[in-house]
Amino acid sequence: MCGITATVGADDAVSRLLTGLENLEYRGYDSAGVAVANGSGVEVVKREGQVEELVDLLSSTSIDGSVGLGHTRWSTHGPPTNANAHPHTDCRGELAVVHNGIIENHAELRERLRAAGHTFTSDTDTEVVPHLVEEYLATGAGIETAFRRAVADLSGSYAIALIHEDEDAVYATRQGSPLVFGLADDTPGSSSDETYYLASDVPAFLEFTDSVVYLEDGDVVRVAPDGYDITDREGAPVERPVETVEWSSDDVEKGAFDHYMRKEIDEQPTAIAQAVRGRAADGRVAFESLPDGAFADVERVQFVACGTSYHAALYGAQLLRERGISARVFLASEYAITAPPADDGTLLVGVTQSGETADTLAALRRGRSEGLRTMAVTNVVGSTAARECDDVVFIRAGPEIGVAATKTFSSQVVTLALLAERILRDVAGSHSETAPELLDALSDLPSAVSATLTDSSAEAIADRYGDSDAYFFIGRGTAHPVALEGALKLKEISYEHAEGFPAGELKHGPLALVTANTPVFAVATGAHTEKLLGSIEEVSARGAPVIAVAPRSERAVAEAADDVLWVPDSHPELVGLLANVQLQLLSYHTATLLDRPVDKPRNLAKSVTVE
Repeated sequence: MCGITATVGADDAVSRLLTGLENLEYRGYDSAGVAVANGSGVEVVKREGQVEELVDLLSSTSIDGSVGLGHTRWSTHGPPTNANAHPHTDCRGELAVVHNGIIENHAELRERLRAAGHTFTSDTDTEVVPHLVEEYLATGAGIETAFRRAVADLSGSYAIALIHEDEDAVYATRQGSPLVFGLADDTPGSSSDETYYLASDVPAFLEFTDSVVYLEDGDVVRVAPDGYDITDREGAPVERPVETVEWSSDDVEKGAFDHYMRKEIDEQPTAIAQAVRGRAADGRVAFESLPDGAFADVERVQFVACGTSYHAALYGAQLLRERGISARVFLASEYAITAPPADDGTLLVGVTQSGETADTLAALRRGRSEGLRTMAVTNVVGSTAARECDDVVFIRAGPEIGVAATKTFSSQVVTLALLAERILRDVAGSHSETAPELLDALSDLPSAVSATLTDSSAEAIADRYGDSDAYFFIGRGTAHPVALEGALKLKEISYEHAEGFPAGELKHGPLALVTANTPVFAVATGAHTEKLLGSIEEVSARGAPVIAVAPRSERAVAEAADDVLWVPDSHPELVGLLANVQLQLLSYHTATLLDRPVDKPRNLAKSVTVE
């Protein structure tokens, strides 16, 4: 969703805020703005459009100071306009606020404040916050007290940061939306003035510091050049550890690539190797965070996830069922409101790249309230899911900036494949019969992905079928979630209509849409080949071109198709991951041929932190 950044103590606050906004633009790009307190008031510059347009505007504007806020917006309340862009101010223009999340009672608060004489200039829910603070300041409260009282009036999810013209400080808090605090060094409470940062995500300030504090719900932080204080809502001091981020600033830059998405597709061999490293040795699966026997009492597994993570969870559940472990997958947004009855022996697994996805967090909290054991499979250390769940397994994919998830899907599936073997061992006393072959194939998977990237003909296929009316993707078993993911990627970044189906479901309705101008991508893994061939024959008989995505051993599938995207032979449970790489490239090349904004597709954001 929206991206917040703030800095305290830097002489060049505006340039550092703009760096943060450029690094956070994957979280929102409808509008952007900055506010700076410089001893003579609060200056705000904001505008509709992308961050680069704000940069152009600021190049002709004199604004400086050492304390400031920045924001890049993903619209929820009100369209992307200059008026709705953040930061928002009070009636006097003495304070400025940026906000991520949704304030659910904003209409009620707006009515109350209007009755008290406040004038609003935007359609946003955020604007009630500066006016609430202004209202409490008018009663004689200090800035911190007024900020706390305003926050106490809010319902919903939020991360909020505030500056005031009378103080060289930033006040901030969070409830259900991420907020990270960055220190110029790892010496909390240093007596000398330092530079500090606040942001929705670490990449905002990673080139300035790798020392961070992950704030938790209810934390209130005051940051000034001479130090910082973290307290709870009642004002009691709170201790939060300073941690070192393992990522480097190079990890969040495009380098020689035209788009982050392409860079992250190419990073998959490294991401997969990191996901496997140290977890598969001597024919056994072990996780550093899970002791032997951790899953001995597990009778069934429920997954909750959204989007690409939902497809990864479908893949993981298929692997568990093939090992005799009961597993179901739920869309997190539905589970949160209609969870199945809680049963002893149920493990609830939330699959979430960011660890901050609001629907997934709500589902995990619902399950935990019913007494279920919870586990997070996530990419982000210090995320809400990682902190709140009983157990956590990290996928180790490294930072992913492109809105369309790529390398994190591969890392999630690899991690879930290892987890499936580990759960089976704890429940049944041994790994599956095919575990040695699977673990060997996982070790070889990075090189197989590299070969797929090198030999891909996806660009030619994208060009050949670029004027199609729609695109269908089909598969069976583990190829089904890959078909769903392939369709999602294509529609996300190319805006072309695409749908994924279990291959057997074509004849139960979707076949009515098949024409000579609807290419069908058939994902073959080496399992269920005969049944997949039947589906290929069904669409071929209706004149639809078929593009097989298949290992070279699947000659019958290749012969039945009009074109083939080849992948190396591998363990049948992993071939789907190689097929997915080809479909990622297909989507990427289709989008670039259509001149789409690949990294910032319209209406979408990387981390959806509102329900």
